[in-house]
Amino acid sequence: MLYAVSFFVFFMILFSIWFFLTPWGSNLRYLMADTLITTQHRDWAKYLIGSEELQKRVDDYWKKFEDMGNEPDQRTSAVTAAAPVAKKPTAPYEVEPIEGKNFKGHLIYINDPTKLKVIVTNKVGKGEKVTSMVERTGALLGVNGGGFVDPNWEGNGFQPEGIVMSGGKVYYNDSGKNSKRNIIGIDRTGKLIAGNYSENELVGMGVQEAVSFSPRFIVNGQGQLKSAAEGWGIAPRTCIGQTKDGRIVFAVIDGRQPGHSIGATLYDIQQIFLAKDVVIAANLDGGSSTVFVKGGVNDAKPEIVNKPSSEYGERYLPTAWLLFDNPNAVFNKNIWEGLDKSKIDPSKW
Repeated sequence: MLYAVSFFVFFMILFSIWFFLTPWGSNLRYLMADTLITTQHRDWAKYLIGSEELQKRVDDYWKKFEDMGNEPDQRTSAVTAAAPVAKKPTAPYEVEPIEGKNFKGHLIYINDPTKLKVIVTNKVGKGEKVTSMVERTGALLGVNGGGFVDPNWEGNGFQPEGIVMSGGKVYYNDSGKNSKRNIIGIDRTGKLIAGNYSENELVGMGVQEAVSFSPRFIVNGQGQLKSAAEGWGIAPRTCIGQTKDGRIVFAVIDGRQPGHSIGATLYDIQQIFLAKDVVIAANLDGGSSTVFVKGGVNDAKPEIVNKPSSEYGERYLPTAWLLFDNPNAVFNKNIWEGLDKSKIDPSKW
């Protein structure tokens, strides 16, 4: 017994030296901290890197994400005004399973980007599950959308962050018309717009659909993340990109489920997208919000294709990207119109 205890103590001393004092151990520590930062247990990261370093790392990430959204998108309208795909599509969308060292997920290719529409929750004071959005609108599929105010990761999913647009109209903006926010949008030609833009700029550019999140990690065909160390930890992911031939592609990656899928870094998604000829890409809300829903066929209920990380299943969300045969015919009420944003309580159910 004494020998076992002595061996354990000796092992822990060696491990602590490796974990805290060597470059390899520090890399693992910071990867673990970054992974915790993306969860509701963010504060736990202080036990790995300290409270001061935790706050510094979070601040550095947000600054870096802002900077990544500032480089001008050099794609011309002549390029993106061409047909959405080089070949005639045989279906509205295609799904490709993907798998990496620590993750499993799906790539969803949208052959005509102008068929995508941002749908918003339909109840004041509460978000809506993507399955519900898909069912009530008759969509072909749905993927979760932008960020939202989420106190302690237990929010009601009603109050978006940044800007929300649908059908060319601004549904929500939590800052001024000239204040720039990280957005992901699609203009009237089907071009994916991502980066730092103001409401006035988006309207002037003819953006039809938009949500807010960050970072934009591919621009002008170049990845902005240099290594996995910049990939913001391992987590469930939802990302969006556009290929050279004009198709929109969503990456939906499961995570936080040992034995199935631990999750991916943003660098993992960047490398997958670059291999698929994606020329611009951005991060959407991920974590327990990540979900991919197929619409029902012949009166069947919509089906969740991936495995959401929350033990409670889908989250209630303010926005989602939905695909339609005819998006212009879809009614999408602006649930925030006339509301005093300062009086919204995102924690009250």
